[in-house]
Amino acid sequence: MKWQDALNDYKYYLRIERGLSSNSITNYALDIDKLIRYLDNHHINLSPIHIEYDTIQQFIYQTSKELNTRSQSRLISGLRSFFTYLVFEDYRKTNPLDHIESPKIGRKLPDTLALEEIDALIGAIDLSKSYNGVRIGERNRVILETLYSCGLRVSELINLKISDLFFDEGFIKVTGKGDKQRFVPIGPNTQKYINIWRDIRAHIIIHPEHKDTLFLNNRGKQLTRAMIFTIIKDLAKAIRLNKVISPHTFRHSFATHLLENGADLRAIQLMLGHESITTTEIYMHVDRSHLKEVLMSYHPRK
Repeated sequence: MKWQDALNDYKYYLRIERGLSSNSITNYALDIDKLIRYLDNHHINLSPIHIEYDTIQQFIYQTSKELNTRSQSRLISGLRSFFTYLVFEDYRKTNPLDHIESPKIGRKLPDTLALEEIDALIGAIDLSKSYNGVRIGERNRVILETLYSCGLRVSELINLKISDLFFDEGFIKVTGKGDKQRFVPIGPNTQKYINIWRDIRAHIIIHPEHKDTLFLNNRGKQLTRAMIFTIIKDLAKAIRLNKVISPHTFRHSFATHLLENGADLRAIQLMLGHESITTTEIYMHVDRSHLKEVLMSYHPRK
């Protein structure tokens, strides 16, 4: 069995059997590509069926010199998944990653913004700014409002459709990782800004493929992830914010502020679209004063 054949079969399995998104499949494939390139560069002629522990260990040792701990762990996890698939399909008897341990990584607490900082970022937007007749200032305001008020991932934001808006019911339909859909509440204030943008959007010449896409660039096409990062980076610079932030920072802030104000962790999990509540539990570590308040309010022997 050749490496490329094994990789193609694995990618098909990830898409059909596990239902992973294109981005996730690409990331898994990159791990295998690194190993294939290593074997080629070192003239090691071993198929995915015959490669064993020693060669994998040497590859990880050489590669780890260029990677941080978190990236090393992800690489080992990706390779382990690939060889587990080969064992499952009876191409191999054993997984060469079985005795290779991932490096210990600490749980990184997410960066958050104070409400005052979010207000300052939104307040720094020039609402009169237009480009090719498109009032992008109004668009940028509603982008930040939606990121923060709904806790969306940047990919969820740029893929949001007009047909996903259910304002009468107070919800939007969000398509998350693995094309899993969930309904997220949306407040009247954010609805108001989206409707302002929709009035502006109605005067844009829209590309046929993006007739239903909510957020567009000045050419009537879907915004890119990079554009959202640039908008936020420029606003942070404008207010001299001494933090490195991204679209995900608004999602972290959404969850943290809900928790601080007494929201139930399970409700936050559902709104964020986390498959496991252990992922959501990271927000319990952001503000420990919340835990103290819970104890003082509810414990019978406080």
